Amino acid sequence: MSNFKERWSIKSNWQVFIILVIFAITGSSAALVSKPILGFLGIVKGSVSNWLYYPLYILLIFPVYQVLLISYGFLFGQFTFFWAFEKKMLKSCGLGFLLPKKENPE
Repeated sequence: MSNFKERWSIKSNWQVFIILVIFAITGSSAALVSKPILGFLGIVKGSVSNWLYYPLYILLIFPVYQVLLISYGFLFGQFTFFWAFEKKMLKSCGLGFLLPKKENPE
């Protein structure tokens, strides 16, 4: 636990526990929510090739995961941590252009 606390600048073991629970819930939820979204778009497992279905499913999980991570972080009172985590992850994936630009005070 001390490694997580030091690496993430977290103060309590309870906060580490909540953050790990949020990561677990988010991963499961993203996988569950992505299937109905594909179905709504008309992409159902039996109607298209598995070579098309699974890559689309995996690609859809990524943005769904990002939205759910911030949402669950907000609901569990850890928005600040997850917003910083999200910005870092988007920048490392080369998607930093999606984030708002900081204005330079003059």
